[in-house]
Amino acid sequence: MSAELKASRRDATLILTLSNPGARNALHPDMYAAAVESLATAERDSTIRAVVLTGADNFFCAGGNLNRLLENREKDKAVQADSIDQLNGWTDAIRSCTKPVIAAVDGAAAGAGFSLALACDMIVAGENAKFVMAYVKVGLTPDGGGSWFLARSLPRQLATEIILEGKPVLAPRLHALGLVNRLAPDGSALEHALAWADELALLSPNATTRIKSLVRDAGENTLEQHFELEKQHFVESLHHRDSREGISAFLEKRKPQYK
Repeated sequence: MSAELKASRRDATLILTLSNPGARNALHPDMYAAAVESLATAERDSTIRAVVLTGADNFFCAGGNLNRLLENREKDKAVQADSIDQLNGWTDAIRSCTKPVIAAVDGAAAGAGFSLALACDMIVAGENAKFVMAYVKVGLTPDGGGSWFLARSLPRQLATEIILEGKPVLAPRLHALGLVNRLAPDGSALEHALAWADELALLSPNATTRIKSLVRDAGENTLEQHFELEKQHFVESLHHRDSREGISAFLEKRKPQYK
């Protein structure tokens, strides 16, 4: 069976499942374009309020396929470069998605699989799930934005340790460091992520989109620039229909119903 990205729907949540039977859901370029298109579909569909990225058979993703990488060594360098560009396009699509994206990680997230999990807004992981940047073990360096995410999320010394040693890091340690949001019993990360997505689906879509944008851009702005962005988003949100519903519901002591 070939590698593919399976898209399914549960209520207001789009579920994207990495599937590569027999290869622990190792990535393949066929998945990249499918992922970008699925996220674009989520953007266009107002009934989709959240996205969950997971792996089939209680295993998130083993990263790149080493046999395919060996084959690419015999081809022009542009072949591998193009493959990485496509992977980066997927990472960028996750980051720029206006809907919350949650990674549900059971088993392990390795290499580019780890990078994809880091690109998501939040991570739910099984208690014994492993995260590993093992590129160095085979003489390679990270791709998919993995080194960027770790360097921005952790102190330099910890990011260097994780990438340079290439050893597995268990979910509880990453939870303590703030990289994993929630721990779940092994084998139940997806269900916990879906339950969280159900909660997020009840929030204002307008506010959710704007909050994601503010958080994403905060690291690039000075405080003065961010003051201005916050002001713009707040004013626009106040005059959006969602705030009328949210404020009215609060004052009337009822649950808001956002469209």
